[in-house]
Formats: sequence, structure tokens, C-alpha cells
Amino acid sequence: MFYRFMRLAVPPLFRLLFRLRVEGKENIPSSGPLIVASNHLSFIDSYVIPIALLPLKVVFLAKAEYFESGGFKGRVSRWFFTSMGMIPVARGNGASATSSLEQSAEIVNGGAVFGIYPEGTRSMDGRLYRGRTGAGWVVLATGAPVLPVGLVGTQELQPYGSRFPKIGRRVTVRIGPVLEFGRYDGEPKGRARREITDEIVQAIQKLSEQEYVPEYNDHKSK
Repeated sequence: MFYRFMRLAVPPLFRLLFRLRVEGKENIPSSGPLIVASNHLSFIDSYVIPIALLPLKVVFLAKAEYFESGGFKGRVSRWFFTSMGMIPVARGNGASATSSLEQSAEIVNGGAVFGIYPEGTRSMDGRLYRGRTGAGWVVLATGAPVLPVGLVGTQELQPYGSRFPKIGRRVTVRIGPVLEFGRYDGEPKGRARREITDEIVQAIQKLSEQEYVPEYNDHKSK
């Protein structure tokens, strides 16, 4: 119900308040299974992407803390994140990371549209960092195509630490052609994950036009 409301009411309102521009709509598939891979500049990215890709419903994994708060505020938060199609996941050790990847693959194999940030966390300086191979892992585990997305301006719409977005800021969502990776079938898994992830990040960089940093982003986003 909430997603249906979003589909009808939110995009016009968002475009009015935040000057949303979507380029490359012709590249959006009509349905899943699909992996949406994007750069990550702001907390609001996980809301901008689903709005830009409507009527597709994009599922993201979200920190379990967003679903675990108590009281009225916690109930509202839990309802909102659940209605947005987000799924809670624990963060921390290697076991939880593996569980997240397995959960991601399960979502995609179920025919859904799954959103992932190959960098792993938000960029604090606006540059694009080397992708972690979890993106390649999900591609190999599902065989699903990847839709690359480049976000421009979301770090100005809602800077790190801001509780609310700033009205009137320009945000551009650039959507590239779908990427297929069937040619990696039979290749050594480790090398294939690395090469697939690098290719996805290269496609994102062409869309976002960010400066690329060949290192992992080790900032731990809150």
C-alpha cells in the first residue's frame, strides 16, 4: 500500500521540492531479477534510487538498528523502512557479511530488483572508491544482469550528519545500459568476482563522472 502511494504521489512531489532529474530511463528493464548497482554519497540515496526507477520496486538491505528501536519513534521507523522494501541485516563480523550476501542472492533469485553499493559505504569526499567483491559474488550466485546507476548531487541534498534533506537542491540520476556477465561462467570465482566488480564500478564512474580512487573506502558509515 505504501509503495503504491509512493509510486503515485512521491515522484511529482520529490521533483518539485528537490529538482530530481532522471537520465537514461530507456535502459530500465520492465522487471527483475535485476541488480541495481550505484555509487553512494548520502543517506538519502536509498530513497532517490527507488523513486527514479519506479515502477520497479528496489529492495535494499538496511542496518538492523533501524528496525530495533523502541517506543513510538521505533515503531514508525520500523514501519517506514519495511514499507520502503528494506530488509534488516546485522553488520559486524565475517559471518554476518556472508549471511548478507546469501540473503542478497536469495532476494535476486526470487525475481526481485536488488540495490547494492559496490563501495560498501558512503563516500565522504565525493570520490568513487574501489568496489568490494560482494557485488561480483551476488552476480555469480544469481546470474542476474546489473543496471549501473550514477548519482549526482545527493551529498548536497542531504550532507553527512544532516537530519533532513535541503529543499531546492538539484539531484541527477543517470541510468546506464544493463550489464551482462555470462562470459564469466567457468572462470575462477575469485578472479571473476574481482573483474565483475571492477567493470560495474567503471560503468558507474562513467555515469557519475567522479574521480576514481583505486583503494577501498574504509570509512565506517553511521
